[in-house]
Amino acid sequence: MSVAWHGRSVLVTGAGGFIGSHLTEVLISRGARVRAFVRYTSRFDAGFLHDLSEDVASGIEVVRGDLRDPDAVDAAVAGADTVFHLGALVGIPYSYVHPRETVDTNVSGTLNVATSALRHEVRRLVHTSSSEVYGTARFVPIDESHPLQGQSPYSASKIGADKIVESFHQSYGLPAVTVRPFNTYGPRQSARAVIPTIISQGLAGPHIKVGNLTPRRDFTYVADTVAGLVRAAEVDAALGMVLNLGTGNEISIGELIARLSRVLDVKLEPLPDEARTRPPTSEVERLCSDNSLAREVLGWSPVVDLGIGLERTVAWIANHLGLYEVGKYAV
Repeated sequence: MSVAWHGRSVLVTGAGGFIGSHLTEVLISRGARVRAFVRYTSRFDAGFLHDLSEDVASGIEVVRGDLRDPDAVDAAVAGADTVFHLGALVGIPYSYVHPRETVDTNVSGTLNVATSALRHEVRRLVHTSSSEVYGTARFVPIDESHPLQGQSPYSASKIGADKIVESFHQSYGLPAVTVRPFNTYGPRQSARAVIPTIISQGLAGPHIKVGNLTPRRDFTYVADTVAGLVRAAEVDAALGMVLNLGTGNEISIGELIARLSRVLDVKLEPLPDEARTRPPTSEVERLCSDNSLAREVLGWSPVVDLGIGLERTVAWIANHLGLYEVGKYAV
């Protein structure tokens, strides 16, 4: 149990999501008192918090609301020592169809979180960005000085959210850190992401529907991303900074399919699917991180090799295949 977290009151927005549920689990294991802010649905769904063990789940206070509601956000932030802001609409294809909802949730929602964090004088706000804000790499590896390019409504909304947090730090002294994960993957990730959609289809048969095979990505295992988020909340030298969390290695989607063929022990045959292909000028062709700043400031480095991470992800999806509508395109 970490003395740094024992007894601390922590708010995690987006706690029911893929990364948020893993972060919540780690914080509980370190003795933190976690309030989980999840989006209300009539099903009273708490997302992947239901996947946590009973011992972990019993230590979580679940609060339901909407990031776009400033009163709901303010009530959730009140009393928190540390706020991890992961809540967002993350689907890029969804953002093509619903750009206003994406902007309202990701930009206005972040404004609400930053406003309440300032009002309640939180010790630290850790804001979660996305490598999508860089767009197609103009140089590699991508460091934090790389230009920001809004190549989708989603990426534009995350740029806006990042700048809200930056402005609150510069204008009001909000003690904030922005972390920028590169293509996090692992257990509990939905089929809207490329690795789960390949795995879930591959478990059902060799033919898989995919989009463009040439884009290159820097895939980072979820435990490594979570470790970086936690360190960003612990290290005072990180205040006001933007920090990349990636491996510094890249692989094309075509090469990824070949790797997963070996893990699944089946020769996967990709079938091009136009619905899964981004508009040409919206496609991000290459993402590969320079993580040297996070290594230097946070003392963080990724430890889970892609091969091991893929094996763990395949095992989890195989045991939870009922959660995936195999072959159906999830936006």
